[in-house]
Amino acid sequence: MADAFARALRRNPTEAEARLWSRIRRRQLAGFRFRRQVPIARYIADFACHEARLVVELDGGQHAACRDDARDATLGRHGYRVIRFWNTDVLANIDGVLAIIRKELLSPPP
Repeated sequence: MADAFARALRRNPTEAEARLWSRIRRRQLAGFRFRRQVPIARYIADFACHEARLVVELDGGQHAACRDDARDATLGRHGYRVIRFWNTDVLANIDGVLAIIRKELLSPPP
């Protein structure tokens, strides 16, 4: 079920997801491989780098911040660090977002 939903999300990305994906796919960012709309536990991560154990989440205007803590805790129990950006940050400052992601990729896991 999660795999079918993840495939549907990959077919219909938001503008921010499409823009970020165009810059991180095919090992463009520090040589790390990302996947998009990845099922992890009971969630679907927007972007995940298994090698660096990093999840990148994009949050839009319909975002419910109250669910982030539980989601982040679950992903953390599965060994992932989570960083979040607003869609507007990706659309207005993609280079700044990429710099933060690169820094996280190159930082040793906690």
